Amino acid sequence: MSSLDPVAVFRTEAAECLEAIEAGLLDLNHDLENKDLVDAVFRGLHTLKGSGAMFGFEALAAFTHHCETAFDRVRKGEVPATAELVAAVLAAQDHMRALVEQPDADHGDTGHKLLAQLQAAVGGKAEVKEAVALAAAAPAVAAPTKKKTTWRIRFSLPANSMANGTNPLGLLDELRDLGECTVRANTSGIPPLDNLVPTELYVSWDVILTSEQDRSAIDDVFIFVMDDMELDVQEISGPQAAPAETKTDVAPAPDVPVAAAPVAPVPASAPEFRPVEAVPVKRETPAPVQAAAQAKAQENVRVPAERLDELMDRVGELVIAQSRLSQLASSSSDIALRSVSEEIERLSGELRDTMMVLRMVPVGTLFSRFRRLVHDLARETGKVIELVTEGETTEVDKTVIERLADPLVHLVRNSIDHGLEPPAERLGAGKTEAGTVTLSAHQSGGEVIISIKDDGRGINRERVRAKAESSGLIAPGQPLSDQELLQLIFAPGFSTAATITNLSGRGVGMDVVKKTVEALRGAIEIVSLPGQGSEVSLRIPLTLAIIDGLLVRVGSGRYVIPLSAVEECLELSLEEDLRSRGRSFISLRDSLVPFLRLRDLFRTGTKPDVHQKVVVISTGTERVGLVVDQIIGDHQTVIKSMSKLHNDVATFSGATILGDGSVALILDVGHLVAAGQQQEAQLRVAG
Repeated sequence: MSSLDPVAVFRTEAAECLEAIEAGLLDLNHDLENKDLVDAVFRGLHTLKGSGAMFGFEALAAFTHHCETAFDRVRKGEVPATAELVAAVLAAQDHMRALVEQPDADHGDTGHKLLAQLQAAVGGKAEVKEAVALAAAAPAVAAPTKKKTTWRIRFSLPANSMANGTNPLGLLDELRDLGECTVRANTSGIPPLDNLVPTELYVSWDVILTSEQDRSAIDDVFIFVMDDMELDVQEISGPQAAPAETKTDVAPAPDVPVAAAPVAPVPASAPEFRPVEAVPVKRETPAPVQAAAQAKAQENVRVPAERLDELMDRVGELVIAQSRLSQLASSSSDIALRSVSEEIERLSGELRDTMMVLRMVPVGTLFSRFRRLVHDLARETGKVIELVTEGETTEVDKTVIERLADPLVHLVRNSIDHGLEPPAERLGAGKTEAGTVTLSAHQSGGEVIISIKDDGRGINRERVRAKAESSGLIAPGQPLSDQELLQLIFAPGFSTAATITNLSGRGVGMDVVKKTVEALRGAIEIVSLPGQGSEVSLRIPLTLAIIDGLLVRVGSGRYVIPLSAVEECLELSLEEDLRSRGRSFISLRDSLVPFLRLRDLFRTGTKPDVHQKVVVISTGTERVGLVVDQIIGDHQTVIKSMSKLHNDVATFSGATILGDGSVALILDVGHLVAAGQQQEAQLRVAG
């Protein structure tokens, strides 16, 4: 089994760190006085810089250092947190991401420009030239000599520190980097050998540090373990001239024999170094609680997405094999074979459900990407925009999440550019200055409905019709329903923008939305009220891998209807079939439901069965019946993509392999419902 590439692991963790930094910056932009957010962003930058240097990303570490320094000044109260600073670090964060992905690429003078922007946000325009010069210079200019201070630092870490990945030697090395220091390890807390746990830490340390740095630099060394450790820092002499050069080493405790271990001499200016009592380490947590805490820390495992996809393929093949076994068992009189078949069916079903849960991702991971987009568009357009998200915990297949990212970007940009009015226009219309864009998600049966809603001006139907007629999409004066008219905005090349801008005007974005949603076997619904705003809803299947289906027969062919779309099944006698010729409606609880004869639609050339069945399917509020010859039963359906030769066949969304090795096509419910509704409209007009 191949080991993971350390650089690949760093890139993954760096991406998560950058996302956390971005989230912290966007939160800080709404609450510039929040010290906790400032500290969180600083810690993220500090982690990214240190990790980058450790893995050889020197350019990343050097660039991130400037952003870290800026936030360090904010932490210390030297400069305030401003919207300009947040915008500058957000722009710098994009450059950091580029340095992570392409460390050896030529990024030009992008870094210098960003650092100049950062310095302007922190130190004013007078220091911009100096920042650019410092960024361009390879060697760092030596800072003027400062007075030194001697500190006494006593610290102890929790017993499980090393098991959790904290290396005390790394902390000591960071202290040495601050100046001349003498380190003494106190081993009095080490228990007898019989009681010693190898993974626990029993040593505490006493350090004398002489440095030009202040107290905050010492605190920064322990910034990531501060909450769990015991730390005592005392200033034992004020600022003084630099003492004579002194060697720095770790001196063992007197009671620990170490062969030929030199004891570091104490600086002449430092006070006498006496043995001290160990700083007590908290060990009050019972062993079972500690074991539970360690087990909880190991609950999450990072698995490459490719392995999940491969496992999903194997589960799909298992489901097909299980279907074959069930078919053989049903035609056999062997009781033992039937028993084993039922057990395999149960286990494969549980494995399938477990696998589907592993592939599910909260839609909040998708929504969080749009905070930055809305922030940037608000600065670009001069509009005041508030982003609201709802239903972030709704889970969708990871493949669906990945493919929905681009369509949602186009829809959000369209809402902001075309929908939301400028602040002055909103105030004149009696609205609040800030426009609202709402992203929401909720599950409905086997679908997830993702909505993008704004409280802007709404869609101008007259402009849409005029543009469609001038583009030749519809004939002048052609009658259209309101939904058909609104759906025209998804036509290729369609745009009502007067001019082409960075946001819109080329008529490409909404076409991308439609094609992607159709490829996902989904549907788009639009609701728009003049002066009140618009809402675009995407109805998407929860998964694209394995679904529960209803297996039916039409003529000699077998087809699968997604079970999540099936409402009910009715019997259609031959007399009722003949009576409804020319008027394909059935009366269902005082409402007329149109139905399609799949035998005619698929041109099977066969005679209808005496007892036909009507399968009523729905998408949203629209319903239609499908007339089939026989309902065979439920079927675990492994979805296989159609070949490129069948891309234009809109009636089917995919195919599956049955137990006997034959192929059954999966019906596209959305397309069939639309066809049924169109047939109903034509019959009503004719009647």
